[in-house]
Amino acid sequence: MLVSDIRREFLNFFESNGHRVVESSSLAPHNDPSLLFTNAGMVQFKNVFTGLENRDYRRAASSQKCLRAGGKHNDLDQVGFTARHHTFFEMLGNFSFGDYFKEEALDFAWTFLTKELALPRERLLATVFHTDEEAKSIWKKIAGDMLVIPIATSDNFWSMGDVGPCGPCSEIFYDLGNDVPGGLPGTANGDGDRYMEIWNIVFMQFEQLENGERVALRRQSIDTGMGLERIAAVMQGKKDNYLIDLFQTIIDQIKTISKTSYADTFPSYKVIADHIRSVSFLMADGVAPSNEGRGYVLRRILRRAIRHGHLVGLKEPFLFKLAGTLVDVMGQTYPELEKARELVASTIRQEEENFLETLERGLKILQSDVKSISVGGVLDGAKAFKLYDTYGFPLDLTQDILRSEGISVDVVGFELALQEQRSRGRWTGSGDVKEEAVWHSLREKLKPTAFLGYDKEGSTGRLLAIVQDGSEIPFVSSGKAFFITESTPFYAESGGQCGDVGIISSPNGSFRVTNTRKFCDSIVGHEGNVISGSFRVSDEASLRIDGDRRQKIKVNHTSTHLLQAALRSVLGNHVVQRGASLNDERLRLDFSHSSAIVRKDLLKIEKIVNGWIRENLPVACRDMPKNDAIAAGAMALFGEKYGDMVRTVLVERSGEAVSFELCGGTHISSTGEIGSFKILTEASIGSGIRRIEAITGANVSKYLTEMDDALLEISDKLKCGRSEVLPKINELLTELKRKNQEIFAIKQKNAQEKMQVFHRDGVDIHLMVVADYNIEELRSLNDAVRRQKPSGIIAALSQNGDRVLVTVSVNIELQDKCAAAQILKTILAPLNGKGGGGAAFAQGSGSGTPQILSIVEQIFSMMRP
Repeated sequence: MLVSDIRREFLNFFESNGHRVVESSSLAPHNDPSLLFTNAGMVQFKNVFTGLENRDYRRAASSQKCLRAGGKHNDLDQVGFTARHHTFFEMLGNFSFGDYFKEEALDFAWTFLTKELALPRERLLATVFHTDEEAKSIWKKIAGDMLVIPIATSDNFWSMGDVGPCGPCSEIFYDLGNDVPGGLPGTANGDGDRYMEIWNIVFMQFEQLENGERVALRRQSIDTGMGLERIAAVMQGKKDNYLIDLFQTIIDQIKTISKTSYADTFPSYKVIADHIRSVSFLMADGVAPSNEGRGYVLRRILRRAIRHGHLVGLKEPFLFKLAGTLVDVMGQTYPELEKARELVASTIRQEEENFLETLERGLKILQSDVKSISVGGVLDGAKAFKLYDTYGFPLDLTQDILRSEGISVDVVGFELALQEQRSRGRWTGSGDVKEEAVWHSLREKLKPTAFLGYDKEGSTGRLLAIVQDGSEIPFVSSGKAFFITESTPFYAESGGQCGDVGIISSPNGSFRVTNTRKFCDSIVGHEGNVISGSFRVSDEASLRIDGDRRQKIKVNHTSTHLLQAALRSVLGNHVVQRGASLNDERLRLDFSHSSAIVRKDLLKIEKIVNGWIRENLPVACRDMPKNDAIAAGAMALFGEKYGDMVRTVLVERSGEAVSFELCGGTHISSTGEIGSFKILTEASIGSGIRRIEAITGANVSKYLTEMDDALLEISDKLKCGRSEVLPKINELLTELKRKNQEIFAIKQKNAQEKMQVFHRDGVDIHLMVVADYNIEELRSLNDAVRRQKPSGIIAALSQNGDRVLVTVSVNIELQDKCAAAQILKTILAPLNGKGGGGAAFAQGSGSGTPQILSIVEQIFSMMRP
């Protein structure tokens, strides 16, 4: 049975059983701005399920275009490497909006599978939520002795979000046979491919409230989804979705265009066949390639397909040809494809031509970057960003290329570089291009600048070049400039350590260095201002850093090493540095760890570091071959590329290494020079990445003095001793809470006394308008009235300046006539507001002044007889 036959049979079956066949909605959802793409069949019916929208049918069936390549649902990285993953797919679904429920839904599914499709009953099995005895009983009634497995995880309980409709579900699986690896669903080896989920049936029977309570829905509904590609694979006897007729037509064309004949499941064939569907349907639905939002996801998918074409020898544009093949295959079912045939082909061709110009060069750069990275290694995020910025390689494309080589990418470093570029872009304009050109020119004609600063704070040297406003100049007497010398004691900003500052002088002038930077990984530029006299290229100059500042930087750098060692000691060896920044004021360390560090462990880490400081442990820095250093146990910076010779920093205690790292920065000679160490903050900066900021030495003393002064001022204001401050604060907070409760009780009483009650046709509307309530107080007021007035509709509004907060509750007898969410929507519409909720309760906010009588009239008019 062909894909088109299955789609048609499914829709015909449900149409004959009283369902309205509804066209697929766009991949770019118009009714849900929270979604990047339509990712399930129920998306176009979401407002129907929640009661915000009514249609003239209560049963529906559809074959919905879906895309999972961005946001919460993203299968992009898996496509090509599994038998089942797709970015674009079609979801067959049948839906009931308060019409039939569990028994009919399960019976429809069983009938369609075993009678219409004639699947063997013995190869079908189902799962149910472990507490759903009703579903289990229905399955026994319908399917006899079919295996039904209770599952306790969220796999068998669906929810629309934190609040709203939710309920258990039942999944139907098909046994592909014992020659396919994998165990039963819910078992230890249940992730294999033997038992393939083909249909998920969701029973929307509860509503999740904001207060955590879960109540029964008055209008129980059904939402189902069956992947068309999966059921087609079953019907065609294929164990890989890409072997079905629809994909085979596209893959045959790929083989023809590329003049290759790999197996039909060759990963690049699968990637291209999948991605041409995604990009063509997205373009047909009005999404254009761009660098933002949906357009950026489209471009990422396109470029991934182009790269896989490159892998099968396609060095010229080819995807635009496949777009025509796709339209031939699917255009009859989806007319929007046929209408967009030329647009899709021309847009794809333009994108291909643009990207192919840089793909070859980018691949060469990438291969050069990973030559020294072994399996299990990590590509530096800054290098991945350069591929993105210069050659248009999306991050996931670089990750995809390196996956086969067993190399990952420093995602955090990539994101930091991306943010830095965006920050620079706000103020530097095109100046970076000129600056880059002059430094590349200098790198070609000058030797790398020799660094003398490990054991010197001053030196003399010849001035080799002067750069001002992006150009080399022979002479300077004023303004900002960069000085380049053959050697320098100034440390150039690198490895998280800030650049040195100081003075460069000659018999003819003086130059204040405000920062030191390295360009093209070779030339050290002393950035600063002429403060007197003048300088010429070839002048002999004296260079001297700010020694006091350098000492503080050295203290903070060594402290960063000690901090990482203490973190690994307390949290485990999974902790590795993911970034650092340090200057003379403080230090910052970013490291891998999945959760917040509890206060007890932070204190322990701080205590360990201060213990090593008090022991005055020796700090030894020396150069050695990289392989020898790694073999000796030295830690390398995450994602960093090193030369054959490296500098190591060893902090030793009783012959054992406390800290041993590869590091080119400057360090103190013993830990006692640090004086003291204090952690200021610990926080998350991304998934699995934490950040600690800390201070050392005199800054700790300064910080403690400030804290002591603050404590003294607080104790004076509280008129108590320092040791009594905390009990006194707790006492005052308790008293404040009590008074606030008293005040709120009075506010509630006054509000209820002023409550307006409107009565019509047996329905009461209790309306309160108050001022300066927060949403929790307003909700509490609504609850208090509900306890006293269990029937009718209660609406509480708080005017807080121009902002209006609203809560609405509806008693159960009226909810089928008018849900709280519907009333809220009506109230907020003229206030340009938004909110959420369900049949029983809803809340939201807007701006302006509500018209009370208008609100009352609108609510009454909404009541259905």
